[in-house]
Amino acid sequence: MAVLAGGETNPDVSLLYDINGIAKDAPNWADRTMEFLGEYGILFGLAVLMLCAWWSVRKSKDAPAGTAALLWSPLAAGIALLINVPIRGFVRRPRPFLDHQGLEVLVKGKTDFSFVSDHATLTMALGVGLFVANRKYGLIGIGLALLEGFCRVYMGVHYPTDVVGGLALGTAVTLLLAPLAMMLLTPLTRWVAGTRRAGWLVRAGDAPAPIVPAATVGDAGGAGHELRVQDRDLAA
Repeated sequence: MAVLAGGETNPDVSLLYDINGIAKDAPNWADRTMEFLGEYGILFGLAVLMLCAWWSVRKSKDAPAGTAALLWSPLAAGIALLINVPIRGFVRRPRPFLDHQGLEVLVKGKTDFSFVSDHATLTMALGVGLFVANRKYGLIGIGLALLEGFCRVYMGVHYPTDVVGGLALGTAVTLLLAPLAMMLLTPLTRWVAGTRRAGWLVRAGDAPAPIVPAATVGDAGGAGHELRVQDRDLAA
């Protein structure tokens, strides 16, 4: 465990050395793989998941709501990254390799502040947003976000607490603002679903009949009857 001045121990730094130490003992191809995954690969994987989830929710009963949730996912990630800008400027934590010797740094040129991790924030916001739209793809997305966090520490460019902070920020922004986002985006996707040219973007041609909101419809005798539909969990 890392020992600070005065004999105090720092588990954050110790865990950094333990995880980054794997990079020192790993073969070069393994380090290059982790570097690619941590910088670009996992983000590409999440983009593919988004496409797969979109193709799936188009075939669901409430396709407009599912599509709205998918639209919210990258928007939430963008908002979380914007919120992180003042956080980084306030905390002003240097990258770990600037304060600690002997780290195996796989990516050079990182000169901005360390807390919180942009990559962890972005990937977790996307993963949680996917979970709101589709549980199966969302669980895979959250797993990729956790792997992203591990990669950032493995690469020597973030402390473990940088990653934890990013995962928490991405989750909080996505879930806390989701009700408002769904309220604004769902009417838009329902409108698009009803158009001839762009409707396929929201609902597949062989999708089940859409969920109809409860309404009162007058019959021929003037007496009304209420159309009832059962609530459906958004996450398929």
